[in-house]
Amino acid sequence: MSQKKRILLIEDEEDIAALLKLQAEVLGYKLHVEVDGINGFRAIEREKPDLVILDIMLPGQNGFDVCRKIKNSPDLKNIPVIILTAKGDEIDVVLGLELGADDYVAKPFSPKVLFSRIKAVLRRNNKDEPEKQTRVLAFGEFSLDVDRYLLRKGEKAITITLSEFGILKRLLANPGKVLTRNQLLDDVHNDDTFIVDRNIDVHIASLRKKLGPQFNWIETVRGVGYRFKDEQHLSK
Repeated sequence: MSQKKRILLIEDEEDIAALLKLQAEVLGYKLHVEVDGINGFRAIEREKPDLVILDIMLPGQNGFDVCRKIKNSPDLKNIPVIILTAKGDEIDVVLGLELGADDYVAKPFSPKVLFSRIKAVLRRNNKDEPEKQTRVLAFGEFSLDVDRYLLRKGEKAITITLSEFGILKRLLANPGKVLTRNQLLDDVHNDDTFIVDRNIDVHIASLRKKLGPQFNWIETVRGVGYRFKDEQHLSK
């Protein structure tokens, strides 16, 4: 029987910590909780957990400083980190990823979504399993890391919601094919509590803004839906 994966949660909200500790036990993880950044980092040094879940707003020392110390330490830098951010604080997400965090989840969140991310991150970092090639969908200067839910322009991380991720992934997987709004809605139907607005047009508008005006990557097909243009048929 494989040993339980050890997770260190640094979170000062008692209700969240209690809920995640209970969920971790049900799913077969061993979860330890620290409530401030200073003692949290000491626990990381002492226990060297398999994964750290790190809130940004912490007493003593904030999550950014803790993440920076983890990733700057030769002994700790390979420990994966998932950061918890306040909903809508895109700058927190970008800074966390630039400091080396492996993934992020925005509050409020469902435990199901968080532990799905935990499972994916641990699988990528499991040295006992055959290493799998990271799935990346590239277009122009951009790349969409399918496993890490990351959109990048060159080396710069671009914040993307789970709804936008699902839509963009579907469009990229079907270049040149017209997808109806109902088909794209399938990619935002899940238990994630962030997803409130299911208006595809709003999500498409947000994606276009993030991809920039240089190319019309996502084309509207009037009365039908949208399609992603392949690079040979882009309009500047």
